[in-house]
Amino acid sequence: MKDIVKGYLCAFISAFTYGLIPLFMIPIKKAETFSVDATLFYRFLIASGSILIFLFYQKERLRISFREMGIMTLLGLFYALSAEFLFLAYDYLSPGIASTIFFSYPIIVALILVLFYKEKITLPTVLSLLLVVAGVGMLSIKKGAAFNYVGLAISLLGALVYALYILIINKVRIEASGVKVSFYSMFFSSIYFLVKAIIFRENITISSLSLVGNLTLFALITTSLSLVALVYAVRYIGSTPTAIMGAFEPIVAVLISVGLFGEALTSSLIIGGMVIIAGVLIDIIFNKH
Repeated sequence: MKDIVKGYLCAFISAFTYGLIPLFMIPIKKAETFSVDATLFYRFLIASGSILIFLFYQKERLRISFREMGIMTLLGLFYALSAEFLFLAYDYLSPGIASTIFFSYPIIVALILVLFYKEKITLPTVLSLLLVVAGVGMLSIKKGAAFNYVGLAISLLGALVYALYILIINKVRIEASGVKVSFYSMFFSSIYFLVKAIIFRENITISSLSLVGNLTLFALITTSLSLVALVYAVRYIGSTPTAIMGAFEPIVAVLISVGLFGEALTSSLIIGGMVIIAGVLIDIIFNKH
């Protein structure tokens, strides 16, 4: 299998599994006396533990240089903050709308590449980005209700730090394997939320077996699988194509919001999804060589 095929496949897997976040997060948020910080602590702890087991199975050493330790810490911080901002936005916006705004990060990735790295973006990629923007914008339309701009700002902050996470993986030289990068990113993310929970004296006690199940599936599907696939996608095809493929994430999130959480299925949601898919397909077709 060619690297470009592997890259797009990994990018799709990462986008789809990450888009499943509302499926797990909304029920967990409804659990009494269980904070978002505690949820995210267990999410990243379980995910890093699963990756650690895989590293041991592969007999891969965990040793990294002092420089890489600093990079991994920064990656963990950015990944943690992106998750925190997204889940905080759920308090102000519906899961579908918050997710679609958050998943505008491909535009931020492209803008940073142009402004700070002087990279050239081809016409098909520009068209893809414009279509993604238009599609996400249409998905975010909600008739008959005032739009919450606090939620918009929080979602955009999450998109910014997630874009920085992607760019660091792509632009900073890291000798460690993609799986090892994923392990350390998630491990340091879990430390961030544990420290935060301790400082604010939040409850981290798991009260039921159903909560254990939700947290475990949440971690393994939306974090372990998604993050490892993301790392390999960026390495195979680069930041911008990976980010554009991430447009599938809001589609999945919106479908979950409509099907399970009662969000209205409007024409704007349907057309927006089709426009996003068109943008993704344009990028794939014109970059297939």
